Amino acid sequence: MDYKVVFSALERVCQENISVLCGPSDLPYGTVTKRLVTSMKQIQEHGRALEPMVASFSSIYHHYDFDAQTPGNGYRTLVKVLQSCLLHIVHKGQYIASNYSGAFFRAEHNAAEMEAYCSALCQLRALLYLAQRLIHDNEHGQLYIQQDSDLNRSFVQEYSSMHKACFYGRCLGFQFSPALRPFLQTIIISMVSYGEAYGKQQSGIGTAALSLLTSGKYVIDPELRGAEFERITQNLDMQFWKSFWNGHGFTRIASNPVQVNFTLTVPPVPLRLPLASDPRLSTTVSPPIAHWGPGPVHMRLVSYDLREGQDSEELLGFSRSDPPPISSRLPWIQEQPRSPWLLIHFHGGGFVAQTSRSHENYLRNWSKVLGVPILSVDYSLSPEAPFPRALEECFYAYCWALNNCQLLGSTAERVCLVGDSAGGNLCITVSMRALTSGIRVPDGIVAAYPATLLTTDASPSRLLTLIDPLLPLGVLAKCLNAYAGSDFQTIQPADRRGSLSALGRDTAMLLSDLTQGVSNWVQSFLDPSRTSGGSPSPRGNHIRRTSTDLAFQNSADSIHYPDGFEPLRSNCPAFVNPTSCPVMRNPFVSPLLAPSSLLRGLPPVHIVASALDALLDDSVMFAKKLRAMEQPVSLTVVEDLPHGFLSLSQICKETQFASDMCVARVREVFLQENTRNALPKDL
Repeated sequence: MDYKVVFSALERVCQENISVLCGPSDLPYGTVTKRLVTSMKQIQEHGRALEPMVASFSSIYHHYDFDAQTPGNGYRTLVKVLQSCLLHIVHKGQYIASNYSGAFFRAEHNAAEMEAYCSALCQLRALLYLAQRLIHDNEHGQLYIQQDSDLNRSFVQEYSSMHKACFYGRCLGFQFSPALRPFLQTIIISMVSYGEAYGKQQSGIGTAALSLLTSGKYVIDPELRGAEFERITQNLDMQFWKSFWNGHGFTRIASNPVQVNFTLTVPPVPLRLPLASDPRLSTTVSPPIAHWGPGPVHMRLVSYDLREGQDSEELLGFSRSDPPPISSRLPWIQEQPRSPWLLIHFHGGGFVAQTSRSHENYLRNWSKVLGVPILSVDYSLSPEAPFPRALEECFYAYCWALNNCQLLGSTAERVCLVGDSAGGNLCITVSMRALTSGIRVPDGIVAAYPATLLTTDASPSRLLTLIDPLLPLGVLAKCLNAYAGSDFQTIQPADRRGSLSALGRDTAMLLSDLTQGVSNWVQSFLDPSRTSGGSPSPRGNHIRRTSTDLAFQNSADSIHYPDGFEPLRSNCPAFVNPTSCPVMRNPFVSPLLAPSSLLRGLPPVHIVASALDALLDDSVMFAKKLRAMEQPVSLTVVEDLPHGFLSLSQICKETQFASDMCVARVREVFLQENTRNALPKDL
């Protein structure tokens, strides 16, 4: 929608509400009326200041796109998010103006809604000022600030001090597809309920039960939910995030049944692989050794069909299941020939959480749709296993799969690496390792919203970490520092085989049931057509600035906002440890920083990113870098979805479409040989 139309509608609805609410003296609600008028006047002021800023962005942000057919970068996203906020305000304002005098008008509820969106608009205005600084300080077309810039430090400082709770309460998920909002509300309520019980002397079941009992207050009080989520994302430790996300996987979402689904443990023995330049020669690939010496690598084999080799005694000897999980003797199971294709998968989770099992729901579907066996690697997680352990294990798994493809039900004529987020990073860096080792590189990479720059450097899309419920900067920085080894725990994990980490299996199942079952309950409470329950919530959206805040704002690296404007400040400032560790600049950690010599020779890279993802600029800049080197690369940007959309692929049609885009890119990798090797028709 044209931004001029949006701002015109905003000005009109604000003026209409102010006229209505300041009109007859016999209007009801008294104090509530004053709150609504105050919010409308503040929104009007923000809108008038923002329109020329948006006009400025609209005139230049096409310069930062990958190409004319792929509009997408952080500047576009900031304007898109702002317009979403404005449209919500216009819609709510129209309702208030038309129904304020009605007998069933919920004055308190609507006043709180408008105050929340007013606060959100204030913070988005601050983000656009930060984005203006990025444009001013960066080279033309560059999305990232250079290393050690004052603006990078200011970005972290602003995140640490700015108020964020409004984005996690009534305004939660306004920027995403409407179909996802109930799910996001469920996740946030589960998280804050679990956070309240976290650290208390409770058994696993006790923690989960307490979370269930306390979740109700966060359903009926959005302000309390937002404030608590802000506290959790700002200052809770890494173990909280590991235990929560490992216990709240999406494996219970319905997915296709498969004939083969079991885990493997591959012992740490050296492998011999032929050189790509001369297959008569070979090289040795050592097992992973970083931090605690040689250790086994864990994997999961998923296949919709039982294929030749998958029920062999040799393969089942690697199985961790007892008894072996496959019985090809069942009369209705027909063994299929080996597939010419093999898909190797590295899961996401910020290098600190989740497993192949937590991503199993979409892998099962992919195996059916593509007709391909999938090997998903359960690499060791940080902070117990920082870089380069995960990379070593994924590279070793790739090499083992090449040597043992016949056991996996494949001839490996075509091999594709696929991963999301941290897994996308590992797809790229494993391929770089293959190049430097001189062995066969995969035939293609499909990376969904990959992390290619593992630093807290500022970019326009990184500004979204202020409002993103799934990837706040505080959490992102903790994950990145854990992978870099800043929080390295010098012990070998006792057991990485389960998907539940610090939680027991029974606890995780109960928490998973909570996440699944509470959604309808949440929706019924949050439905605007219902009567509001409970006592009025505190006006947590309007955070007053203390003397400490003022001192913070006046520090040397602070952002200077225009006279008369300041963003709202948090009552619980975050401590964000910037990713300053030199390891972060290692090209095998941040492939965006890799020299051309390490990237030239990569297979075709297909990136599927989201316009609303804080890591969008990672994808855009990495795709641009490969294109500048004349490396084969494609970039697809889907709309209205958060980071991690693959794990949500069966939640709504939008996430399913994004998953289908990834499948299409995988199929393109598998079929490209037919085009590349086809002979001209006249020969």
